[in-house]
Amino acid sequence: MNPRQACLHCVRREPAAPFEAALWVAAEHDPDVQPAQLMSDLHSLQVDVSASLPLLPVRELAQPLLRRLSTLGFARDEYHPLRADAALLHKVLSRKRGQPLALGLLALELARRLDIPLVGVNFPGHFLLQVPGADHLLDPCGGRRLYPQDCRELLTRQYGDAPELRAEYLSAATSVQMLQRLSRNLRQLHSSHDQHLPALKDAERVLELGPGTVADYLARATLYQQLGCPQAERFDLEHALLLSDDPVQRLRLAERLQLLPGAAHRLH
Repeated sequence: MNPRQACLHCVRREPAAPFEAALWVAAEHDPDVQPAQLMSDLHSLQVDVSASLPLLPVRELAQPLLRRLSTLGFARDEYHPLRADAALLHKVLSRKRGQPLALGLLALELARRLDIPLVGVNFPGHFLLQVPGADHLLDPCGGRRLYPQDCRELLTRQYGDAPELRAEYLSAATSVQMLQRLSRNLRQLHSSHDQHLPALKDAERVLELGPGTVADYLARATLYQQLGCPQAERFDLEHALLLSDDPVQRLRLAERLQLLPGAAHRLH
């Protein structure tokens, strides 16, 4: 299997393996990455974390696990402008700096190996973790507990005003959702540095992993435009048009389609 196929296999098998899948994402961008070796190398970190955990019931060990990772130097990457290294797991493991999702995937893998109950939460703008059934969430960047008011404040910092705290923001994320989010993060990071071909790999992966949104098709269409591929751009714009329920957006998409080469031959 090539790295893309291996990634898809990891998230679709039972049980799913999101951390290993994320390593295959890294391997798709860097052929020197060896996911099997990195999975094996993680054992030493697992032993270190395990030895430092207090003698408590496993349901109470998620926060100590996160605090131990913080003590070992794992932290949110604050470099500006942020680069893809913050989302590529092999770089995160070596640099000990990453986006919340990358740190969360590491914590989830260690929790799995140590039989500590922990799930990912696809919170907007900042990936979070939760012990199933707990009344709070956990920040993968250090282990801080977050209650509903903290989550509202986090939303406000991310988006301004006072957005509504919706139930779906607090639900457990599937492996597919986590890998789609990782791929979207990488797509944005590569695009922001004009790395169009790597960004295209990420954009394609988003849509191979699961159903795409209007934004996903538009993002890939823009990459095809930058790479001079009008027919592929048309394909994605047409899909975005089918998915969109915004009249203004639909009008703009129709206008953009008419500007593509060959549009006159497609009008009836």
